[in-house]
Parts: sequence; structure tokens; C-alpha cells
Amino acid sequence: MTAIQERAADPATEVPISAPVAPPGAARTALTLGAFVAIGPLTIDMYLPALPTITRELGTTASTVQLTLTGTLVGLGLGQLVLGPLSDAFGRRRPLLAGTALHVLASLLVLVAPNVAVLGALRVLQGVGAAAGAVIAIAVVRDLYNGRAAATMLSRLFLVLGAAPVLAPTIGGEILRFTSWRGVFALLAVYGLLMLAVGWATLRETLPPERRRSAGIRGTLRGYGDLLHDRTYVGLVLVAGLTMAGLFSYVSGSAFVYQGEFGLDEQQFGLLFGAGAFWLIAATQLNPLVLRWWEPQQVLVAGTVGGAVAGGALVVLAGTSTGGLPAVVISLWAVLFACGLALPNAPALALSRHGEAAGSAAALLGAIQFGVGALVSPVVGVLGNDAVAIGIVVVTALTLAIVVLVVVVRPWTLVAPDDEDVVLPVH
Repeated sequence: MTAIQERAADPATEVPISAPVAPPGAARTALTLGAFVAIGPLTIDMYLPALPTITRELGTTASTVQLTLTGTLVGLGLGQLVLGPLSDAFGRRRPLLAGTALHVLASLLVLVAPNVAVLGALRVLQGVGAAAGAVIAIAVVRDLYNGRAAATMLSRLFLVLGAAPVLAPTIGGEILRFTSWRGVFALLAVYGLLMLAVGWATLRETLPPERRRSAGIRGTLRGYGDLLHDRTYVGLVLVAGLTMAGLFSYVSGSAFVYQGEFGLDEQQFGLLFGAGAFWLIAATQLNPLVLRWWEPQQVLVAGTVGGAVAGGALVVLAGTSTGGLPAVVISLWAVLFACGLALPNAPALALSRHGEAAGSAAALLGAIQFGVGALVSPVVGVLGNDAVAIGIVVVTALTLAIVVLVVVVRPWTLVAPDDEDVVLPVH
């Protein structure tokens, strides 16, 4: 058994924790990291109102265009598997800036993409670049925080992150008033350039040289092997991925439901999509308050069970045409609220077990999350791109998450880790 496994497997090393207390500068840290993390959801969501238009202009099918979303998620997953270990070996700052630069380049190349195949390939590259913000920001949180403090910080990240899906489709819809769908990608390139400037000027290194791990394929594979031998970590990662699958079923299918099934235009879709994201944000911000009375694993169970119930209601209401658009919208909002309760806690519990390999642990977590999302996106299209299809995927994914919690994670056996607010100084 390796040192990593011994620490993760020994409950004697874990002690009860107190309510989270925000260390000085936490809000500024959350804002900076959240702005980098937001590159991913902006890349995913901003072009959603244009999916029907892209389908027509490129002469392809809805399912094929949805594969460009899948390509982005694949890139996000694969990019994290590479960039996470690199950040453990070379520090957090350089890989973050390099990935953001790749995202800018791919966004600019989309402006001249001649067909859906090239668009899909460039979306993969965009995802790889966006992965830098997704994985390295979480690794920085684990560099600085632990236990409930980490869950609280992740909830703050979701507050900043939540603004991206709220604003992205609305911004995309407004851009489409004045230009083609390619203008969406021009704006993504501008945002990436802005974040490069902010990162270069303000980002500090949080992983000192003495805590860095060896680079190389062999060391990377050995690190992932150690992580995969921790049953509870693997279970928590799967739960996070399945919860993300429920969320991405909504992301991939909502444009076709709201515009195709209920006849909303691009701007109305953007507003309604943003209103739904409010409930995701509300749940993530309620999470730190809930953690004052309940453990992260208890909130995680409540979120997955609540999401499965809400997904079942969506299937019944949409399948029987009961309540029309309001019933579908309320059911989807309930799903988003439940996912918002679960999403910060599964990563916090998983990463608390492997602080010495935060980059690799966050990378594997993110790769599985977005990998599952990539698999789910075309499934919604195959099932019909309607509200029932979204509901079926939500129920299936979150029911599987509950099974993994009960069989693999066994949350009633978990003891919360030592809750050090700040575990390392920022360098």
C-alpha cells in the first residue's frame, strides 16, 4: 500500500471539524479562480442558442451539431488528465496560462471553420484549453484549504462560475441579433485574452517547488494508479460524474426543448436558461450555510436523491403533457437546485483524501465528470431531444449515483477530514 493509500484508508488520521470560516482574501481568490473556471462553461453554453442555426447553415443534423458539444466535453476531460499532473510537477501558474492561450487560438480558428467536422475538432481544442482553468483552480483550492473550508471555497467558486451559465446563453442570443454564430467565438477569444492578462499580472504560485511531484508518463500513470486504488475516492468521483451527467442532459437538450418543442426564440431561450441557472447558483450558495449543521456527505446524499425525484417528476409531467411549459420549467429548476447541492460536496470530499496530489486528483475528477457529460450529450439527441429525454437521462444518472453512494462510498462510514483553513502560504 502506498503512502497515498495509507492516508486515505486510515480513518484515524481524520478528526471532526467545525463550521467553515473564510480566511482573509478568500473572496478575491474565489473571484480570480472563478473567472478562469468560467472559461469552460462560457465555451459550452454561449453558443447554445445558435445550435439550430448552425444545423441549418452547415447543412447537418441536430445530433451531429450536438457532437460539437460532446467534442468540447471530451477536450475538457482529456485536457485535465494532462494538465493536472503537469501542474503538480511545474506549479499551477504556467500550465494555467498555457492552456488559456490554447483556448484563445482555437476560438479564433473557429471563425474560419468551413464545416461541422472542422468545427468539432476545434471545439475539442477549445475544451483542452479550457481544462486548464477547470482543473488548476480546484487544485489551488486544495493547496490552500481543506475539509469544510474547501467545500465552502468550492461553493464560492460556483457562485462566480454560476454567473457564466446565467449570462452565456443570454449573451449568445444578443450577439446573434447583430452577427452570425461565429461572433460568439470571437467574444470567447476576447475573454480568453483578458484572462491571460489578468493571470499574468495577478496570479501567484500556490505550489512551492519542494511540494512538486516528478513529471513524466510513468510518474503520472503511477499517481493515477494510486488514486484509483482508493475505493472511496473513486466512488465519489463517479458520483460527481453522474451528477454532472444530469446537469449536461439539461445543457445539451434545453435549446431544442425550449425552441423546438415550445417555440421560444433565441433571446427568450437565453433568458429562460439563465433563470434556471439561478437555482443552481442558489443551491451552491446555500451549501455553506447547510454545512453548519450537516456533514458534506449528508448534503451530497440529499442532493442526489432530490435530483432523481425531480427528474422522475419531469418524465411524468412531460410524458403526459401535464402543465405545459411551466411544469417542465419547474421540474428542470428542481433538478438544477438538487445538482447545485451535490456538486460542491462530492469534489470536496474526494480531494480531501489526496492533498499531496491535488492536481492529479482534481484532473481525474474533472476528466470523469466531463467524460460522462460527453457521453450523455448525444444520448439526449438520440432519445428525441425533448423534455422526456432529458428527464430519462437525469433519472438514470442520479439513480446510478445513489447506487454508487450506497454500495461503494458508504457515506455513513465517512469521517470528515481535518479542517485547516489555510494549509500553505501563497508563493
